[in-house]
Amino acid sequence: MSSSTAPLPFAAVDLGASSGRVMVGHVSGRGAGTLRLQEVHRFPNRPVRTAGTLHWDILSLYGGVLDGLRAAGRAAGRAPASVGVDTWAVDYGLLDADGALLGNPVHYRDTRTEGQAALVGAVLPPVELYAATGLQYLPFNTLYQLTSARGTAALGAARRLLLIPDLLAYWLTGEAGTELTNASTTQLIDPRTRDWSRSVADALGIDLTLFAPLRGPGDRAGELLPEVLSETGLSGPVPVTAVGSHDTASAVAAVPATDGRFAYVATGTWSLAGMELDAPVLTEESRRANFTNELGVDGTVRHLRNIMGLWLLQECLRTWEAAGTPQRLDRLLREAAEVPGLRSYVDADDPAFLAPGDMPRRIADACRRLGVRPPEGPAETTRCVLDSLALAHRRAIEDAQRLSGRAVDTVHVVGGGARNGLLCRLTADACGLPVVAGPAEAAALGNVLVQARAAGAVRGGLTELRALLRATLELRRYEPAGDRARWDRAAALIEGQYPHMMVLPDRGPQTM
Repeated sequence: MSSSTAPLPFAAVDLGASSGRVMVGHVSGRGAGTLRLQEVHRFPNRPVRTAGTLHWDILSLYGGVLDGLRAAGRAAGRAPASVGVDTWAVDYGLLDADGALLGNPVHYRDTRTEGQAALVGAVLPPVELYAATGLQYLPFNTLYQLTSARGTAALGAARRLLLIPDLLAYWLTGEAGTELTNASTTQLIDPRTRDWSRSVADALGIDLTLFAPLRGPGDRAGELLPEVLSETGLSGPVPVTAVGSHDTASAVAAVPATDGRFAYVATGTWSLAGMELDAPVLTEESRRANFTNELGVDGTVRHLRNIMGLWLLQECLRTWEAAGTPQRLDRLLREAAEVPGLRSYVDADDPAFLAPGDMPRRIADACRRLGVRPPEGPAETTRCVLDSLALAHRRAIEDAQRLSGRAVDTVHVVGGGARNGLLCRLTADACGLPVVAGPAEAAALGNVLVQARAAGAVRGGLTELRALLRATLELRRYEPAGDRARWDRAAALIEGQYPHMMVLPDRGPQTM
């Protein structure tokens, strides 16, 4: 990796389900390489329920993006060399013929998709749908959102559909596109051709002309509009670069692996656990294991399972605060570390945990259904959540190896959960594999690196980008320890109740 340029600043807009942030990455490939990340602005992401529907407050988020770009210019002392946007997946905004937004985008946790999978399955059986798209069944996939919106005034008036990062990029540039890694979460992309599955769209009456042309990570996505430059105080031109706009695609690009023998857990509101492959796994066994094939940077495939993730703990914290007993997370984690392990645990993928609500009660109820002792109090509940996530990580990583026919020798934990030492240690113990934790800001780093490569600040493929990460970041390693037999027994109990569980769309949770 080499470059004759001095370090350049790149602005990464990285939106998660609970907050957004704008980061500035200073990157150069010259000599040993330079990679430095600075958070310049963070803002809340608070969904809003109106008239019974849960929405994203997208205009507030866009305002946060503009504020962040203004802060990025101040922090860098100049306009960024490029801007890239990544967010969560599946959700979208609709635009009318004038390009105006037709209402706030609906949140994926809204209940409007209930029952949609059964209707879709009556037209296109799950086996055929998976063979065409390779996507894990989740009740909020874009496909089900679109079928639930059929006949609505908004969809009838729509002339363009933009996934959330593409919508933000459109407002920044005036140019519309559909970035491929995020498009692959819609359940409308064929992961073999990396193009739309027209057979699926035709069967379900979905109009693919609503989508803007596909573009991939590294493609040019336009330039900041004059009005955006004026609003942010930046001097143009400032290009906008398509990155892995699904935040997990950017996060996996920033896994600091040394070779291909690794699994990853991208942690945050969700845990996404699996492997990076060269081709999708579209077998019936993969479908029954409820594994997904999402597209990644540089032609890779993210073969993974979505796990409920730290949402369980986030919702517990929200419930305790609402009840007038707020908990400090740092103290809670210290207390949880003193609780005996595997006293209480649940299947973290239980659909009962998907919606907002009283999470401590639902966790206790799930323990009773599984036949284990319910946790008592915040510390025990927190330990139950972390033990359960470690078990879910183990199960997903074991399944990924079995389904792909490839073994791994290291688990990389990236994203916000990389800061949670207890979760990383428990994941190492549960998997019986060393865990390398970091970077915590993996999505922003992957975003920045794709921009930097497109600008010529660095060169090479994922191998070279990951070498720069290892050379410039502090990582922490956790070796497996503890009583392996206890983890085996807990895993066997969950597997016995939910063997290769998948959520069959026509009958609710079933075992296969």
